Amino acid sequence: MAWAPEAADTPLRVLRRLETGPRGLVTTDAEARLLDHGENVVPSRQPPTLPRRLLRSVRDPFTLVLLGLGLVSALIASWATAGVIVLLVAVSCLLRSNGEHRADRSTAALRRLVATTTTVRRRATKDAEPEEREIPADQLVPGDVIKLGPGDLVPADARLLRANGLTVHQAQLTGESAPVAKRALDLPDGDEHLLWQGSSVASGSALAVVTATGAATRFAGAYAGPPPGARSGSRISRRRGARRTSDFDRSVYGLSWVLVRGMLVIPPVALVANAVLRGKGLEALPFAVAVAVGLTPEMLPVVVTTVLARGAALLARRGVIVKRLSALPDVGAIDVLCMDKTGTLTRDRPVLSGSVGPGGRPDPEPLRWAAVNGLVTLHLADPPAPDPLDEAILAGAPDLGEVEGLDAVPFDPLTRVSRALVRDGEDVVVVVKGAVEAVLERCAIGERERRRANATAAALARSGARVLAVARGAASAQGGLDAVVRGVASAPAGLDEAGERGLTLVGFVTLADEPSPDAAAAIAVLARRGVKVKILTGDHPGTAARICRELGLEAGEVADAAGLTAAGAERATVIARCTPEQKARVVRALRAAGHTVGFLGDGVNDLPAMRAADVGICPRAAVDVTREAADIVLAGKDLSAIGQAVAVGRRSSGNIVTYLRIALSSNLGNVIAMLVAGLALPFLPMLPVQVLAQNLCFDAAQLALAFERPGPAVLRRPFRLRRQAVLRFIAGFGLVNAGVDLVTFAVLTRVHGTQDESAFHTGWLVENVLTQAAIMLLLRPVARVSRPLGLATGALAAAGLLLPLSPLAPALGLVALPVTSLLWLLLVLALYAGVLVALTVRTRRKP
Repeated sequence: MAWAPEAADTPLRVLRRLETGPRGLVTTDAEARLLDHGENVVPSRQPPTLPRRLLRSVRDPFTLVLLGLGLVSALIASWATAGVIVLLVAVSCLLRSNGEHRADRSTAALRRLVATTTTVRRRATKDAEPEEREIPADQLVPGDVIKLGPGDLVPADARLLRANGLTVHQAQLTGESAPVAKRALDLPDGDEHLLWQGSSVASGSALAVVTATGAATRFAGAYAGPPPGARSGSRISRRRGARRTSDFDRSVYGLSWVLVRGMLVIPPVALVANAVLRGKGLEALPFAVAVAVGLTPEMLPVVVTTVLARGAALLARRGVIVKRLSALPDVGAIDVLCMDKTGTLTRDRPVLSGSVGPGGRPDPEPLRWAAVNGLVTLHLADPPAPDPLDEAILAGAPDLGEVEGLDAVPFDPLTRVSRALVRDGEDVVVVVKGAVEAVLERCAIGERERRRANATAAALARSGARVLAVARGAASAQGGLDAVVRGVASAPAGLDEAGERGLTLVGFVTLADEPSPDAAAAIAVLARRGVKVKILTGDHPGTAARICRELGLEAGEVADAAGLTAAGAERATVIARCTPEQKARVVRALRAAGHTVGFLGDGVNDLPAMRAADVGICPRAAVDVTREAADIVLAGKDLSAIGQAVAVGRRSSGNIVTYLRIALSSNLGNVIAMLVAGLALPFLPMLPVQVLAQNLCFDAAQLALAFERPGPAVLRRPFRLRRQAVLRFIAGFGLVNAGVDLVTFAVLTRVHGTQDESAFHTGWLVENVLTQAAIMLLLRPVARVSRPLGLATGALAAAGLLLPLSPLAPALGLVALPVTSLLWLLLVLALYAGVLVALTVRTRRKP
């Protein structure tokens, strides 16, 4: 059983009780502990069983209304109507449950491909040197020594052994929204020295020993109740993985409730009309119920699940992992894609290009001190992965001389600097490296020198270089050495940030970012599809503008994030000098302006913007916390994969909207026609069981729409499900369909009169089924007919023609029609098809 440390435990005591050491566990011991403790996974609910999935399907609003109508039918002893309604519900729930099961299984398999890994120290034998390796987080055991850096998820409960400027987000556990400082204190007071599973590293680096895994963690205990110390009102289980409802979900939900209201209104309207005009009361109730059922798109949940699961599977074969199925329509609706410059538009590995003094003359000293800062940070902060900028600087640095590192704080996206405390001969100095503005704020220089330094940095940036400023100062003036002696070098700022002023500017180091080879082509594809790319970067405006020019992206006037207005955010293509919160503010402003925004990022500094966007996208190599928050994960930093995701998202949305248009316009037309004919004819235009049988055939055929491939017009621009537009389409074509049905009534009345009810019922059912097959072929945004759709419509038409001749005919009240009646019906069908073709010619290119 895992052991939980006490508040007063020292690191040595923790290590001894866990039978481990700073060098980590021996591999064989770790394997034995894994067998004892089990995998490091939070106990979660088992996948829903089939009965549970069926019960969840029944909670759908359409299903509930159908069951209510079925109950009414049973109460009035209309057993045929009740039986067909139950059959419709059963088929819909079974198909939906099976689709959800397959989609959940596929999504779980895809999520395992981007499982979190952790840097752990382990040894092959007891006397061997420790090796650092990446292992899946679920393989951790108590006693493992792990390394953490910015963006890492804390994989288990742990006790800090060393911390450098460490802050963590632990809102899911305590409700604290701001990052919390953590320190590796020998004599702890409180919980500053403890890390908990489920939190994430905001800044700094750490070395820690795992104290609890799996069910023994504090996070796992949160499932049973609030953890100790949690703020009042903290809802961990609700907050975990929660995300806002997408625009697509809201549109489908709103449309569903419009239809539900219509279903509830139709029976009383039909009853009152029959009672007033024809003197019929409850005897017309079965017909009214059948008409209400005829308006229901029972297959909507099934079609949506099938379409989205197929889209996710298609993208998975192309290396794009969809973590949230409902994100696919949102991807298709993206009209603005925001991204950082570094690592997305450029290669991951910058190269050193120069070192100049404050006045712009070549000078090796800035490079030397930048390399000292990087080397000390690399060794003392010990991040899980080296900073690419530090690697580039160290690769081109001269001999550093005799320099002893004392303490270091790695780069922090909030302060935008990294700091190192070193002993250079007899002197102890603090070296600061980072963004020009952040470093100059810490320097004691006059206004004239400051303007000159800014001008030098601006000139370097305009040439396209990435510029880092370097400054140094005596540690005695900063209190840095005293901080180390007092043991507070692991405070949130590491070194004494409050007194970190009065530094001397050494100069600037420049690095070159090479554009990604596929970025230009990918941006061009996105532009052709109506997606505007915006660059949100912390770099100088000149650096960002150069990259845009090389990629063929019209940068225009580069905006500065400071003081940027909402209108400015919408106009600008490049927004420079962005902090993480400013990136999120820009994204929120774009969404408030009516855009659907995607954000592509890979670092912890991109997390706020990713959470603010409609769709978060990251490469598989992104930091853990960013990858966890993303909706879409790319196999690599290949921008062309985003274009593929956009295309699949639009196709998925197009198929769903096509289903809604076809199903609802046909259903609405039939309902209007039946209500009108029911009042005009001396008998019911169709028996309730016939209405439901027709509905069942149509529903089965419409499943083929999930396998459609919409035409090029769907891919040309962002596709959003607009409820009002769908309702207008349904109303327009529904009235056309109702008009054709009334023409059919007139033809049947002329051919069979009003005495032969069975022939009239049969003729209208056959005509309805044939027109539904025609609608499925003609009311689509593309002329090409896929094989599944061709087979489905052929089967539907055959069912309409053969049902009157089948053994089911007596039970359904159908009779064989004479050839003359069929010819008249086919003529009406031809006229209807001609009308549909004429009406859809102008709208075929519209999504």
